[in-house]
Amino acid sequence: MSSIEQRANVAGDRWLMLVHQLPAKPAYMRVKIWRRLQGLGAVSVKNSVYALPASPEAQEDFEWLLREIQEGGGEAMVCEARLVDGMTDQEIRALFDKARDAEYEEIAAETRELAKGLRRKPSEEAVSAAKARLTKLRGNLARVHAIDFFGANGHDIADGLLRGVETRLLELAPATEDLMPAQAKNSDADKLKDRIWVTRTGVHVDRIGSAWLIRRFIDPQATFKFVPSKGYHPEPDELRFDMFEAEFTHEGDRCTFEVLVVKAGLEKDRALAAVAEIVHDIDLKDAKFGRPEANGIRSLIAGICNSTQHDEERLARGAAVFEDLYRSFDRKRPTPEKPARAR
Repeated sequence: MSSIEQRANVAGDRWLMLVHQLPAKPAYMRVKIWRRLQGLGAVSVKNSVYALPASPEAQEDFEWLLREIQEGGGEAMVCEARLVDGMTDQEIRALFDKARDAEYEEIAAETRELAKGLRRKPSEEAVSAAKARLTKLRGNLARVHAIDFFGANGHDIADGLLRGVETRLLELAPATEDLMPAQAKNSDADKLKDRIWVTRTGVHVDRIGSAWLIRRFIDPQATFKFVPSKGYHPEPDELRFDMFEAEFTHEGDRCTFEVLVVKAGLEKDRALAAVAEIVHDIDLKDAKFGRPEANGIRSLIAGICNSTQHDEERLARGAAVFEDLYRSFDRKRPTPEKPARAR
């Protein structure tokens, strides 16, 4: 079990709080401690009060920081807390997700800028510089992911954009060079049958839609398994989707649903393409396709997720929504025009 998974498991309703007071001078001390707290992934719940999910590792991190504050002339204490009233556990988790999403968005923005420079055939020097920049961005993503205690949504978007750059560099590389991760390469349709499909718990629109797509068009006998967002190692007959290091997840500016459509060879289905555009607009929140149906489907999926925490039930209820949505577009397919009657 990874250290991050351990943190998430032991967190529950328990938090570690660092309460501190720093001297007015030296001024750099405040910046130094703030940077330390950012590096640990701690969030501010009140002035000079920072929180981490309770775990032995978090306690050790705070204790080292406490000693540093005291040696700098400040005061600090570390306590374990269980919330009773006022701020809720869910609100604190939301603070962690907001902080990580902001960092993921910085990585995503830089990756989009990098991708722009690779649209036309770049020089060898530009390709070399792009590879170095990609390595740095991958390192930044790993750093943020290490302190992403509750699985913020921004990770998949940033990771997908980086995968898109990796794909583009593969296209530009000599045939002997292989920059593409093995799990990102196309799979034969027959290899996708009778599998256990694994995704992270707390499914929402992209995972709900992807599960419907898998069972409806790709693997009718598919079974689904829900696991923690980090640290899971798949069994031989399992395929992961919409999670870290998954065989099928975000690529470039495409959500998992779109990636599955392409890799399963379903691009020619116009009704399915319309559904994919709606899922994209809801999941990535970029209004790329401007689908007018997106707001309604977003509300329906939010209603399902708010009414149950059980992932199987979310998939079952969501499947009905996506089936009806697909059929609505399927009926809109143009029919061949009848020849005009001679008068």
